[in-house]
Amino acid sequence: MASTHPLAPAAPTSYQPAEDEAYMSDAQRAYFRKALLDWKQELIDEVSRTVNHMQDESTAFPDPNDRATQEEEFSLELRTRDRERKLLKKISESLAQIDSGDYGYCEGCGVEIGLPRMQARPTATLCIDCKMLEEIREKQG
Repeated sequence: MASTHPLAPAAPTSYQPAEDEAYMSDAQRAYFRKALLDWKQELIDEVSRTVNHMQDESTAFPDPNDRATQEEEFSLELRTRDRERKLLKKISESLAQIDSGDYGYCEGCGVEIGLPRMQARPTATLCIDCKMLEEIREKQG
């Protein structure tokens, strides 16, 4: 399962609920648990690859331009890994929400976030309306 972007979850088969299936049924929670655990494992594997790459490629280049290029590449990788570290925390929080029964419900207003949004962003904690309000507030300072 290869991701198109390092911070995007792999695209598992889309969940199709049964016609009369309740929101966040046991089957839906199991689907999201597996998707989150798979995503978490991908991120952990990527961290291991980065560490190995940086150890293997760490060379003291005599040319300052070569050293600068290598340092810039390492810096970009480390920033990406830092973002992934934060994402791993969100994934763990989402898994805890599945266990507590709060997963899939908006932390702002308590309504169902909805399957399409949860499939697009399995770590979502806000419904579209609350997320838009949050972004407006952030822009206003």
